[in-house]
Amino acid sequence: MNRLPTLLSGIFLVFLTSWLGLVAYPAIQLGRLAPIADADNGGTLPPTYGGQAIAGQHVYATEGCISCHSQQVRQTSITSSDIERGWGVRPSVARDYLRDSTAFLGSRRLGQDLSNIGVRRPDAKWHFIHLYHPSAVCQGSLMPCFSHLFLTRKIQGQRSDEALDLTGEDAPKDGYEVIPTSDAKNLVAYLLALRHDYPLPEAPVKKAGAAK
Repeated sequence: MNRLPTLLSGIFLVFLTSWLGLVAYPAIQLGRLAPIADADNGGTLPPTYGGQAIAGQHVYATEGCISCHSQQVRQTSITSSDIERGWGVRPSVARDYLRDSTAFLGSRRLGQDLSNIGVRRPDAKWHFIHLYHPSAVCQGSLMPCFSHLFLTRKIQGQRSDEALDLTGEDAPKDGYEVIPTSDAKNLVAYLLALRHDYPLPEAPVKKAGAAK
């Protein structure tokens, strides 16, 4: 008896079942997600990115930041949860990434998770110095310098308000200043926009003082 049709049918069913479970069902489930109303501040959640942050997202991708940083607050890990580390106030969920053309979830953490870096580090000047020379603000940091995102120029009249306050070996020579390029400013705008501290139906935020 020729069992080839039965074998082929079995292989087809296995692939069909796998496709339905791994592709079709998640696509249908996630495709139903939509932004929700922000009852506290108006607008919708997750919040939209501004134009500068969107441009900064492209710089983030070009500079390969995803190679060392993740953007997902995990519920648990081998040692402790990301929430206990202070990297977020709740786990990340699929709805958080509705506004992202590309979700930079990451697969490695040579550096900290950046899901809430806009909350943890809201000072743009700190980010500029961190990009220019990471170990200047984070002692022992292994992050490479992104000084190519900055311009050293001669001061014309008065020092620019955008000039970095660099000290020691990083300080430019007298009469010169270091300022961020448009790529640096866009990247920092994107980093400041990274915040998943808002409540969602599937990921509520526990209020301060609430029982654990």
